[in-house]
Amino acid sequence: MDIRFVYMTAGSLDEARSIGRALVESKLAACVNILPGMQSIYRWEGKVEEANEVVMIAKTTTAQVPALTGRVKSLHSYTCPCVVSIRIEDGYQPYLDWIVASASP
Repeated sequence: MDIRFVYMTAGSLDEARSIGRALVESKLAACVNILPGMQSIYRWEGKVEEANEVVMIAKTTTAQVPALTGRVKSLHSYTCPCVVSIRIEDGYQPYLDWIVASASP
């Protein structure tokens, strides 16, 4: 299977919308889900921090992950943004076909 979900976080809903729209418009992702209201507790530069964040989940192909990651990095306000891909092993084939068709150059 050539499909990936890419999990990302953003510091605000506006930033998430901007990144999501850029990824879909450039065909780096077929879709980006935006889930506001996440609370994060994390270690950064030796200190434990807390922040409100927004989750983004992009649906794309394995081939697009490097370009998608680069685009997110160029648009993101974080020095080290969370961008991780998860392989999709199975699913409803027409939906998976749509992802491939929609996220292909």
